[in-house]
Amino acid sequence: MAATTAISTATAAAEEARLLRLEEQAEHGGGGAWEYLSLARRLRARRPAPVLRLGLSLLNDASARSRLASEQWTLYEQVAVAAMDCQRVDVAKDCIGVLSKQFPGSTRVGRLEALLFEAKGDWAEAERAYALILENNPFDQIAHKRKIAIAKAQGDMSVAVDYLNKYLELFMADHDAWRELAEIYVSLQMYKQAAFCYEELILAQPTIPLYHLAYAEVLYTLGGLENLQTAKKYYASTIQLTGGKNTRALFGVCLCSAAISQLTKGRNKEEDSSELQSLAAEALLKDYKQRSPSKEALIAGMLKNMKLS
Repeated sequence: MAATTAISTATAAAEEARLLRLEEQAEHGGGGAWEYLSLARRLRARRPAPVLRLGLSLLNDASARSRLASEQWTLYEQVAVAAMDCQRVDVAKDCIGVLSKQFPGSTRVGRLEALLFEAKGDWAEAERAYALILENNPFDQIAHKRKIAIAKAQGDMSVAVDYLNKYLELFMADHDAWRELAEIYVSLQMYKQAAFCYEELILAQPTIPLYHLAYAEVLYTLGGLENLQTAKKYYASTIQLTGGKNTRALFGVCLCSAAISQLTKGRNKEEDSSELQSLAAEALLKDYKQRSPSKEALIAGMLKNMKLS
């Protein structure tokens, strides 16, 4: 698995380097504009300014446009999105108008029209456009996600939470949506709900340390003996999953240990728990000695006050 990941990373880096070379070549009149635009689409690279410039240069050239044949419609879409990113609403409107005439009633064009309303800040019209798309296809993921984005853009987090919950009823396996919902709950100080989201993420992807750490931090924030004990376990699992290299998790073990000690007044101390907090404190000191020697004494004093060293 490690070898496969390394190969994938190397391939992605090579493709990104190729994209940059093509961009420089095309921008300086060396040709390859269509190759660059095609690669940008395939890599889903968000480079709106060069895409807009090079895309328009092809669309405004009748002979180049005709050579693209049916692929010109893909280019119109790509340029429309880039134009909206660059706040060139006029260009986006023209491109979408061409597509609308070519593909009347298309859901894909309908999404672009809704995005144009968003670009203009016309949230109500955008909402209506997405509602129409969902009326025809309740399982259109993009339309659902854009509604969530609109609510967030307007700062209405309660509506965003409502939309996310409805979205997850349909698409329970969307891990990014669970994480987004958890983060919004944390921002609203709805920690029990955030904990539930992280539980779902850990069940689905148990080897991702970020979820263990976030869950532990939510439980630590909630407080109480049971939550602190569980938080300590998840801080420990984060340490294990990261090979002992997560400073926040090491701090978490120490903070949980100190808080539990205060709540239990030293009763029912488990030997393995005592060993864990000692190892965490030792690892913290070693980490600061290597990376920030000037703060080693500060950390040592803090751990001493917490009676962990």
